[in-house]
Amino acid sequence: MGLLSAPAGVDKREYWGFSLYDWANSGYVTTVGTVLFAPYLTSVAETAACGYVGTSDKPCHTNLDVLGLGISPGSLAFYVVTVATLISALFLPVVGAIADRLERKKLLMCGFAWAGALAACCMVFVGGGRWELGALLLFIGNLCLGSSMVVYDSILIDIAPPDDRDDVSSRAWAFGYLGGFILLAINLGVVTAHDALGLSQGTAVRLSLLSAGLWWGAFTFFPFLKLRNRPPTNVVPVRSGSLFKQSFGQLAATLTHMRAYPMTLLFLVAYLFFNDGIQTVISVSSTYGEKQLGFETQILIMTILLVQFVAFFGALAFGRFARRFGSQRTIMGGLVLWMVIVIAGFLLPERQVVPFLAMGVAIGIVLGGTQALSRSAFSQLIPEGREAEYFSLYQAGERGTSWLGTLVFGLVHQITGSYRPAIVALGLFFLVGLILLTRVDMRRGIDEAGNTQPTVI
Repeated sequence: MGLLSAPAGVDKREYWGFSLYDWANSGYVTTVGTVLFAPYLTSVAETAACGYVGTSDKPCHTNLDVLGLGISPGSLAFYVVTVATLISALFLPVVGAIADRLERKKLLMCGFAWAGALAACCMVFVGGGRWELGALLLFIGNLCLGSSMVVYDSILIDIAPPDDRDDVSSRAWAFGYLGGFILLAINLGVVTAHDALGLSQGTAVRLSLLSAGLWWGAFTFFPFLKLRNRPPTNVVPVRSGSLFKQSFGQLAATLTHMRAYPMTLLFLVAYLFFNDGIQTVISVSSTYGEKQLGFETQILIMTILLVQFVAFFGALAFGRFARRFGSQRTIMGGLVLWMVIVIAGFLLPERQVVPFLAMGVAIGIVLGGTQALSRSAFSQLIPEGREAEYFSLYQAGERGTSWLGTLVFGLVHQITGSYRPAIVALGLFFLVGLILLTRVDMRRGIDEAGNTQPTVI
């Protein structure tokens, strides 16, 4: 079996359709969500508020007026992401309930993807003082991304038998990191060399945002053409009414009866803890590297690209480990490595590039693997007919708790005045997640959900 070829038990056409959606949306995640749009929207908002882009020597202290509230231009992008995150935590379970009742599930996924891609393409028009447009498009893009991912994750159960899900999930995640790396490398090259290309920096950024939308939208045609629709199975009957009323009824029934699946719930809680730690480490790494370790922007960009590149191989490696040792043990091993990483981060010397890059390599190795295997392991614990709805709780729970890690990081920094104890404090999330995960009896959980037992778990 080739490194990236379809496992024997998975239809080759659907394997590629599934894998290429991770490739498609990662262009948006890296170029727009991770690197370029937040600082660009900040500069647009500062221009609108102060008439210039703020610098360390001449900061912009004039607030924007948002629904009667004074909002700092430097905080605008983060507030938009926070609002989108909180609303998606309420909206995504409804999307999942609808998806489980639809035969044309892939159309729902691709529809959200194309709507988000259109929002990303329209970011090319965010210039001058049009910060309102930028905030709206960022909100739409993030909400559509989360909605499409709920349906996408549930499709894993449709296309892969229990013994092949770790492989399929890991390889798709690897494709995502590779696609995100390629587009981000191109766009960072364009932004860095904007003068040589005859472009202003703002124009180079806007073209990069446009490319992310086009990438997301164009590659979404592959899952649309290659994935098959399947009729819903074992959908819990609810009161008659519109599709939305039925979907809310199914959601209420699932929440009421979740106590029947204690191992599923325990796994979900464990995931929420350790995934919050992962997301926080990623989100604060640039700040830690710049403010605590004293690195220039070029080093931080190089590290971001390195993490993306190494994560491709890390996801594949974790898939292979899971085939031999089982997903649960492999995830637990990954959490131990995450704890080692945050302790190493605490000890990193200032302005020493090689140790910082080595930590980037370590993050890349465990980043994709732990997330990909969490998805496939959770899929084993979901009762038939509620796949998208349970994955909506998986996604919504992640968004509903994603502020905890950043809160702890901020509080520890405020108390101590240093980012070093703040970074090591994040190890608590990995430790709690690991302890909870050791208490999950996967075999029992699979039996409770009525699913087929994989050979290795």
